[in-house]
Amino acid sequence: MCQLIHHLLNRLQVTVDEQSLDLLLPYCIRALQQCNSWTHVEILQAVAALVYNNGPRCQKFLPDLLGKKGILLQLSAPTQPDVDLRRAAVYCMANLCLGIPGQPYMEEQYKTVSLQTFLVVMRNPKSPEVDDVTVCKLLQNALKGIHSILNAGRINLTQTDQLGTLLAALKTYMFYGFPGVNIEVPVVLYPAPLPQYEGSSPTKEQTGGTTNSSKQVGQKKKKSRSKNKKELSEDQKEDRRETAQPEPLHGPESGGQSGGDSTFSLLQGPKNYSDKTVSSLDGKDPSNSFCPSWKKINSSDSEYSDTEGGIQSKLRSLQAKVRQGALASFLSTVKSLEKKVLYGYWSSFIADAPGIGGPQAVSLMTIALKDPSPKVRAGALQVLSAILEGSKQFLSVAEDTNDHRRAFTPFSATLASSIRELHRCLLIALVAESSPQTLTQIIKCLANLVTNVPYNRLKPGLLTRVWNQIKPYNRRKDVNVRVCTLTLLGAIISVQAPLPEVQLLLQQPSSSGLSSSGSGTPHRLSDTDSWRKPQQAGNRDGDKENSENPQFELGWLLQLCISIITLPKQEPHSDSDTNTGAANSLYEPSPVRVEALQVLALLVKGYFTMAQTSLLELGEVACKCMEEPDPSIQLHGARLLEEIGSGIVQQHKLDSPTPLSQRVPVSQNEKQILCITMLLGLNHSEHPLVKAAAVRALGVYILFPSLRQDVMFVADTANAILTSLDDKSLNVRTKAAWSLGNLTDTLIANMESLGLGFQEEFSDVLLLKMLKSATHASNDKDKVKSNAVRALGNLLHFLQPHHISKPQFQPGIEESIQALIRTVQSEATMKVRWNACYALGNMFKNPAIPLDAAPWAAQAFSALTSVVKTCKNFKVRIKSATALSIPNSRERYGDRKQFSEIWCALVLALEKSEETEDFLEFKYCASLRTQICQTLLHLLHLITAEDHSCVSKTISEKGDLIRTFVQRFLTSGVEADETATQTDPQDRVRMLQRAFQHVHGLQEVPAEEKELVIKYLDGILKHCTESTEPQSVTRE
Repeated sequence: MCQLIHHLLNRLQVTVDEQSLDLLLPYCIRALQQCNSWTHVEILQAVAALVYNNGPRCQKFLPDLLGKKGILLQLSAPTQPDVDLRRAAVYCMANLCLGIPGQPYMEEQYKTVSLQTFLVVMRNPKSPEVDDVTVCKLLQNALKGIHSILNAGRINLTQTDQLGTLLAALKTYMFYGFPGVNIEVPVVLYPAPLPQYEGSSPTKEQTGGTTNSSKQVGQKKKKSRSKNKKELSEDQKEDRRETAQPEPLHGPESGGQSGGDSTFSLLQGPKNYSDKTVSSLDGKDPSNSFCPSWKKINSSDSEYSDTEGGIQSKLRSLQAKVRQGALASFLSTVKSLEKKVLYGYWSSFIADAPGIGGPQAVSLMTIALKDPSPKVRAGALQVLSAILEGSKQFLSVAEDTNDHRRAFTPFSATLASSIRELHRCLLIALVAESSPQTLTQIIKCLANLVTNVPYNRLKPGLLTRVWNQIKPYNRRKDVNVRVCTLTLLGAIISVQAPLPEVQLLLQQPSSSGLSSSGSGTPHRLSDTDSWRKPQQAGNRDGDKENSENPQFELGWLLQLCISIITLPKQEPHSDSDTNTGAANSLYEPSPVRVEALQVLALLVKGYFTMAQTSLLELGEVACKCMEEPDPSIQLHGARLLEEIGSGIVQQHKLDSPTPLSQRVPVSQNEKQILCITMLLGLNHSEHPLVKAAAVRALGVYILFPSLRQDVMFVADTANAILTSLDDKSLNVRTKAAWSLGNLTDTLIANMESLGLGFQEEFSDVLLLKMLKSATHASNDKDKVKSNAVRALGNLLHFLQPHHISKPQFQPGIEESIQALIRTVQSEATMKVRWNACYALGNMFKNPAIPLDAAPWAAQAFSALTSVVKTCKNFKVRIKSATALSIPNSRERYGDRKQFSEIWCALVLALEKSEETEDFLEFKYCASLRTQICQTLLHLLHLITAEDHSCVSKTISEKGDLIRTFVQRFLTSGVEADETATQTDPQDRVRMLQRAFQHVHGLQEVPAEEKELVIKYLDGILKHCTESTEPQSVTRE
């Protein structure tokens, strides 16, 4: 019966329904409990087939399978004498742990007991009489189960020992059967800044022992060495076709210091190879010491017969699968852990220095450099890449720019050494690797490393070596390798741009790095790799004239990317074009062209002053791409055009460091008109990403002085943006709202620079349409809302008296202001509320808005005073205090009661300016106090006799508190951050003097109250004058 179940489900792929599962699984469980032990293996095979991909439907059977007396726990225990039975039970548990996306996973208790069982198996995999093939299969099943549990979601490893035990086991089996390496890892790994105690057991050669123990695979005797070639595994066959490449002598070596008592130990590796082979892999043979270990396997040296050689080949393949499984589980662990926890174990998996003069602790790079299997090497690189991803904050402390002549090595220097070692090892691996899949992983790993390393804190030279070595790989025939090469080049030119080292690289002659020697020299490409021959014009490596002209390297990079994007490919198709659907295309495959466009965009963004010499060519490329039918090419063409526009806008800002003579002229020309026309057309694209890129680019170009003053262009852009603002795609609406904010910024700029002429020429109908669309967008998602309320503030500021008086405008104005008030009071993100406070302040600047008589004015002031007192985010408080300081006359603050509420709210906000639960907000405390003090002095300068009683009461109750903050405000320097309005100490003193004079001149104020306030202000002025004697300002 069980044989039939296994045959139907496993061999014939029959799907079992829930009713059949509820019938068959209890039958198999009863059979395990009642039948003789010799039947259990086949019963467990049937159970494994039944539970495979059916885990969520087996929840009710878990107590019988994985409970305290669960049958699978009993059969998988280390005390189980039958290893085949134990392996079958572990296989069942692994299948049971397999999760299904969208389906509930097993309860925590069963997940924990399963993980513990798998770890016990990995700690005790073998007894003396068990052959190695069975052990490999048992370990594969355990690792498969761990991988499934980790993939199902975050596992509750609350205890350090639990995580440390898992990581120790995984590190142990990453090197299972690794040629020439027999490491001893502590049972538990603990977070530590330095490498932990880790030993290397002596190999059989070193101890003088025999190669084989009494029990060997298949229980066969060793035969004499055969002269025939032995059978190789598939991975080794692939590697045997590769040519060995040089490797520096001090590469990561296996081993470490002597091990301790409490360790995992691997006893598999050396015994599967002859003494001579182990010697080579250990690097003892001078003739082979410069070659990566995985290049040195030579089956002709085997001491086994053809039959036994085949068994050894099978065993090596199984051991490689164990290592691959351990790395896959480690990858899932890395993805499921918080970064701050993961980086505590950095030193356990990443070496910090080459092993010069002694063996180096094994690391992930040991596998990447020396494992015989390209799949295992790729797996190690995937793990390393996942560790590096998002590591920017952790690596930011690294520093080696200063010589550390101390009694101890600081952690910053240790981390910098680790970064340098990663660069060195990855570049060695790049030179040695020929497998395209593994090569792709190496380049991806390099790109992740480059993205996260703080090169500005390290000695220069690292990026130069990467740059020089990666350049020839853009000629590789494999599409994925070319794409990754461009990604790495993009990472180099985008990291901390502009970086002096990269600027020097961009100025080097195009031949640099291709003919030089040293660690930055890539190996000579084979004929099959050099399939892209130099062209006479527009070649991928630059023209011969350019290579001899040492002006700057940018010509090489630009020509490479532009030729990839615009020129027909030289060969009919490359070996991997069929996978990208580009075999019949005239141009390069789409992924390569997209990546080239991204490199150009990053180049323009980070090094605009260097790229501007080729701006016309870049603009032509962008326009050509936007005309193509491929949406991805259109998208990135529009993004390139956006970056060009952003660079020009940045150059023409008032604070731009670029001299006027070196700025790009922005007068309209045919190229500019063509770009704008293309963008307006792409704004109607059916592809959401293309449409989003186009509308964002329009938002950049509307900032050009020559374009923003063109009323027709502003109107066309506004209509295009409003169309996208109603799109069903959130991404399109987000970009449209951002562009609408930019467009309304230009309306204010034009109003201030061009006056009434522009305002009168701008269409009232379009203005009302913009107001209504922005109001509607303010009810959208927060990503849209933040820029929608920003646009509302600008539009309300832009309105003129004749707009406000028109009946058709009044409902729209009322709705827009109510939308701003609701947003300020809402629980939206802090960015949204900050923009809403800014928008209300912007509206207050418009003298035509009737603040003194409007029914909504009280609501607006109430919303701002509430925020300034209670909002958790200090930047929002600062912006609300700024908005309260905008009205320039006492009448615009409303009646006496409303003014009193505003004054008291600001005093209370000043009192609570140091109260926060979030430590990150403390850095804004000083700016908040500065802005509140400025607003209070502004109000004091405007008070009337009716308001005087409120001010005097506050001074009598909280005068000492206010005095402390105001004196600090008057005597302190200018605040460093930009969250509050900046004024120098002399301007602040003048503000207080004006307020003093205004209060002194008030009439009809009770003498006692007036004397209290004047005496109070005079005391603050005297203190301030004494504190700033060199810059003292006498009172008039």
